[in-house]
Amino acid sequence: MTAKVVSINISDKKGVRKKAVDQAVINENYGIEGDAHASEKWHRQISLLALESIKKMQEMGLKVGPGDFAENITTEGIGLLGLPIGTKFFIGETVEVEVSQIGKVCHDRCAIYHQAGDCVMPKEGIFVKVLKGGAIKKGDSIKVIQNAKIKM
Repeated sequence: MTAKVVSINISDKKGVRKKAVDQAVINENYGIEGDAHASEKWHRQISLLALESIKKMQEMGLKVGPGDFAENITTEGIGLLGLPIGTKFFIGETVEVEVSQIGKVCHDRCAIYHQAGDCVMPKEGIFVKVLKGGAIKKGDSIKVIQNAKIKM
């Protein structure tokens, strides 16, 4: 299976589920235009979560889908957690990103956590900073171009 973008999700406020859009413009060292999490001031410019992780929550009986965990890009066919910090990859033809954080601390228990007693984003989501901007669309391929060495 080729790694691909299943959904692109944005919101105008932080802390809410994101809504799917068919395409988006990604700005270098910023993130997705129109998304509340985009910023030059930090390393978590875009968040990614695998469809495979969302399916785990669906198997627990939750009615959730792409964007419900506030991820910007829902992926399929790529082991996000296997990409160490510093790994670079392309999204679509031109957008180049670098893994900047794996997982996150969940300060406030989200609605998903309260429904299921668990949430996959803090453990299985990753964050990237944008090295080169461009346009992306649903269905675009994802290609790792430089896998960072895991430090022992």
